[in-house]
Amino acid sequence: MNAEMPKPRLSSRGVIVFFFILLLILYFSSPTSAIRKDVSLLERQICRTTVQGRYLLSDDNGHVCDALSLDPKSRCCPRKTEQYSCHGCNTISKCCNSYEFCVSCCLNPAKTQKDLAVKVKIAKPVTAGTYSSVFDFCSGRCRHNSESVVHENAYVSDFHHCFAMPSNSSGVTDTLLETKLSGISVIIGKQGESCDSICKSKGQSCVPNKLLLLNQCEIMQKYMSCRGACLASIGADQPAEVVDDAPKHLNPGACLYTRTQSMLSCSGAHRHTRRLCPCA
Repeated sequence: MNAEMPKPRLSSRGVIVFFFILLLILYFSSPTSAIRKDVSLLERQICRTTVQGRYLLSDDNGHVCDALSLDPKSRCCPRKTEQYSCHGCNTISKCCNSYEFCVSCCLNPAKTQKDLAVKVKIAKPVTAGTYSSVFDFCSGRCRHNSESVVHENAYVSDFHHCFAMPSNSSGVTDTLLETKLSGISVIIGKQGESCDSICKSKGQSCVPNKLLLLNQCEIMQKYMSCRGACLASIGADQPAEVVDDAPKHLNPGACLYTRTQSMLSCSGAHRHTRRLCPCA
């Protein structure tokens, strides 16, 4: 008669080891995507905002609200408000009568290209850095600048918060020209007159910081005939056009601009030229 073989039995220690290995297998084989999704649900977006104005502020998502409506945790404006609102803005000139809505409108990707905005220098010096984001560009450009001021203490227009790209040295577009000359009367003077005299005769004053804008051939050609071409010159009477009856060596009919910006002056005059003047 054959004796039955005894069944192997696991020791208590073996059972513990078995269950420990099983737990390790289950733990490491569980999908990590589920864990990541759970963690992401806890993440909260924190908005950047403009420095609070008198009534409103704008967040970096392009929403405008008042300080009391701001979410205390996310620092974001309510999503129920209009995104990228251009309320009180001229979308052609890209100028607004409100700083906060200027920033909101500027943040619209359809109006401001990120790759161009982050290349713009924060200030004029060559060593100046560039904007790090579209929000930085918009909040910086929409603030007042010297081009929006006349007589150092008055704005040329209510629409003095502008976010258009700065012009380059090769020229100025018609839209940007319209923006920068908003509130300015561009007047062609009489022969031998200074801009101070020309503007005064119209009951206005010459605006010195606009002379640089007019001191370009493509700008002068919009207002003057420039039949004798457009030439670089040196003189406090520029930008100007040489009168037709001037001596031949002075290039009658030619428009003149100066490469020495420090010479631009409202008081300059020449007996053989007619000046192009910015008055307000």
